[in-house]
Amino acid sequence: MTDPSDDRLELSADEMRALGRQVVDLLVDHFTSLQGQPVGRRAARADLEPMLGGPVPEDPSDPGAVIAPLKEQLFANMLHVDHPRFFAFVPGPNNFVSVMGEALAAGFNVFTGTWFAGSGPAQIELTVIDWLRQICGLPNGAGGLFVSGGSMANLTGLAVGRQEKLGDDVADAVAYIGDQCHSSVARALRVLGIKPENIRAVGSDADFRLSMDSLKSALAEDRAAGRRPFCVVANAGTTNTGAVDPLPQIAEFCRSENLWFHIDGAYGAPAILAEKGKALLGGLELADSLSLDPHKWLFQSFEAGCVLVRDRAALLRTFQVMPEYLRDTEGVSDEINFGNYGVQLTRSFRALKLWLSLRVFGLASFRNAIARGIEIAEVAQRELERTDGWEIVTPARLAVVTFRFAPPSLSESEVDFLQGGMVEAMLKDGYALATSTVLAGRPALRLCTINPRTTDEEIVETVRWMTEIGNRLATS
Repeated sequence: MTDPSDDRLELSADEMRALGRQVVDLLVDHFTSLQGQPVGRRAARADLEPMLGGPVPEDPSDPGAVIAPLKEQLFANMLHVDHPRFFAFVPGPNNFVSVMGEALAAGFNVFTGTWFAGSGPAQIELTVIDWLRQICGLPNGAGGLFVSGGSMANLTGLAVGRQEKLGDDVADAVAYIGDQCHSSVARALRVLGIKPENIRAVGSDADFRLSMDSLKSALAEDRAAGRRPFCVVANAGTTNTGAVDPLPQIAEFCRSENLWFHIDGAYGAPAILAEKGKALLGGLELADSLSLDPHKWLFQSFEAGCVLVRDRAALLRTFQVMPEYLRDTEGVSDEINFGNYGVQLTRSFRALKLWLSLRVFGLASFRNAIARGIEIAEVAQRELERTDGWEIVTPARLAVVTFRFAPPSLSESEVDFLQGGMVEAMLKDGYALATSTVLAGRPALRLCTINPRTTDEEIVETVRWMTEIGNRLATS
């Protein structure tokens, strides 16, 4: 136990090693036993406060005694988004190497805002950004930076678009988004000063892809009314259905109309590594800015988002502010200060974990893992189609399949109500978890299957288990 008189906030070398072994053992146990555990649980605040609350502790405690109960008190009371049967929202199937990279970055307390403070870390980030640029097919002049996730990546890319197309004048500016866009896109545009009524949600076609006819009609209407269109946001893999908007056509339209072309690839962009993903993602390389989330389909621990911009200098034009207290950090022209490329000056070393993961496993392993995720959704679709009571709403696409449990004995309104009840029943049971959404005005369930550690047998059992839940609720 630490010395109560020690105000340096230090442990001895032996204490640090003992605590480190305890933490690593806890992590290894998590990774190796997760498949046999429930997908997670949700606890009430009244139950959690006695375990995790209380007054600020005045006196020190033994570190091991503090860590030991966390497995049951903290980590058991959450959804395990890395669980192989967590199919809800977009899973976060990380890997142990990524976790160790995160530990190293935190332990060395790496600051990556300036080259002056972290030249080695900056070079790692430059390297990984360039790897991602090459994977996505952007030209040599493109660049970017790591951010917290897709929300900040979308905000950053759209901030550059606003500056490049509008300067500081956002009066009557209009942005076009698909009605399947992630909520972070509209939020980012509102933060950037675009009026809610000027964030135009363009309709989708029958495959839930942005409709070019609707886009052209909306833009013509806005130009005729004297408004100032400045950007279009397309999806490279929607959260709802995995749909990919017609990227080449949108890119051509944006060039002809002098609009910024932002692609939200936070979910789907990395699928370009796999053959089936590449067939769907043609045009990704045409983006003016692109968001992607390595903590999704590149299997990294939270947080790890990224934004790429076609013209790297546009990031500087948008964000660089050089106060006198940072004059020593300016350096020479080839020294990159990432604090000038985005919102944050103080920023963590998010690139290390992906650099380590790619070095340890190799890109081919990532390619195969992504292909596996796409395949698992196809397995799920086949199993649903051969099981009574299920109807497919959208087929498996970029590892997302949507469906409804619709026994013929129920009315449409009863079927709609049933989908939400099934989610609650799944969460209570804990074997697996799907979540619901609304497509064409009707509730539907969805599976997102990007975890490469999910087995075919687990998919078969999940469909059997969901069918049992549906039949029980339908007759209760």
